[in-house]
Amino acid sequence: MASAAEQMAANLSWSAFGKATELRQRILYTLGLLIIFRLGTYIPVPGIDGQALRDFMEQAATGIGGMLNMFTGGAISRMGIFALGIMPYISASIIVQLMTAMVPQLEQLKKEGEQGRKKINQYTRYGTVFLATFQAYALAVSLEAGDIVTDPGWFFRISAVVTLVGGTMFLMWLGEQITARGIGNGISLIIFVGIIAEVPAALAQFFASGRSGALSPAVIIGVMVMVVAVIAFVVFMERALRKIHIQYPRRQVGMKIYDGGSSHLPVKVNPAGVIPAIFASSLLLLPTTLATFSGGQTGPVMSTILAYFGPGQPLYLLFFAAMVIFFTFFYTFNVSFKTDDVAENLKNQNGFIPGIRPGKKTEEYLDYVVTRILVLGSLYLAAVTLLPEILRAQLGIPFFFGGTSVLIVVSVTMDTIQQVQSHLLAHQYEGLIEKSQLRGRRRGGKSGKTARKGAARR
Repeated sequence: MASAAEQMAANLSWSAFGKATELRQRILYTLGLLIIFRLGTYIPVPGIDGQALRDFMEQAATGIGGMLNMFTGGAISRMGIFALGIMPYISASIIVQLMTAMVPQLEQLKKEGEQGRKKINQYTRYGTVFLATFQAYALAVSLEAGDIVTDPGWFFRISAVVTLVGGTMFLMWLGEQITARGIGNGISLIIFVGIIAEVPAALAQFFASGRSGALSPAVIIGVMVMVVAVIAFVVFMERALRKIHIQYPRRQVGMKIYDGGSSHLPVKVNPAGVIPAIFASSLLLLPTTLATFSGGQTGPVMSTILAYFGPGQPLYLLFFAAMVIFFTFFYTFNVSFKTDDVAENLKNQNGFIPGIRPGKKTEEYLDYVVTRILVLGSLYLAAVTLLPEILRAQLGIPFFFGGTSVLIVVSVTMDTIQQVQSHLLAHQYEGLIEKSQLRGRRRGGKSGKTARKGAARR
């Protein structure tokens, strides 16, 4: 039997959307800020030789250049002020979350409520500035080594660092404003828009390769079928849950005894989301990115690393899969689903798993269940991230189609749609409450009139 909320969600329509003025304002506000982000990708960093940059990106479009271009919304191909994107903030957030799970002082801050959360956010911003400064300086030096700068020197390096770091911090502010006043998660939406904005150009290049004969029609059809199948598989796995039954005992409040209720603890097959894929990609892309922008001036150590750990190489794929699996387990047990905290919360709420004693036994049972689920979840993440990499390396597909980008697009779309539905449900509930209050007033008014008439008859 469907619940009342599920029945209302099934009855949502465009008329209900038109009446939700607050939701419409939030969506327009979000779209406005995302348009500002897209405009910023076309503002170039001062001192860049545009023709040399275009020639370089044409050569690197089939490899790491296309990959970075996809995640920055085209900003790096134009070397815009948002060329670093929002990735320094995401990396800083992941590092702070991992440190929160390992450092007792930060873990205590997390438990202090709103004040502790603000302090952790402040540390995340400091980490973002540090990472963005380091990446911006490395990018400026690499641009100079690749002869893409009109006037190399310290003046260019300082101006490039200030511009790129300022662009990243502005994107971080945009993301926070979207989260607070718009719809959806702002940081995720910025990455989502950056990926989606480059899809038409990538598809055009892909079909142009088919028309020129570089790719056969069978390969084109196969890639399109694979994209649809991967998206459907990701949606299925992201919605998959393992429900653990929770029982609550009878309780007495005053002279009344309330029967014990039952609920379930949902455990996702992929509790870590896209974090393991993003973290693994960031670490593996670092040496390749520096080598790409250095104009081929690499030492023997870097050349050896690139030879064995370049995109598409067997060791690269093996190391990528191992890192995705490791970060899935590590991030889940230390950040997203800490079994000791879950067991403690259940014990404090007088809840228990049938047949399992509260406390340590519950924690051990949750460890056992979550570990078995994560075996499937980590293999799913590794398969989704590696399958496009293998096909791209074997078939020579001229645009970047990565499992990480598919995971981000599907996850952000599902999360945003869920938030829109939540706002619509809240609007419908408010409308029902207002109608019930109006009916109550009318009934109250009629009963008052009859009472006055009865008093007059007496």
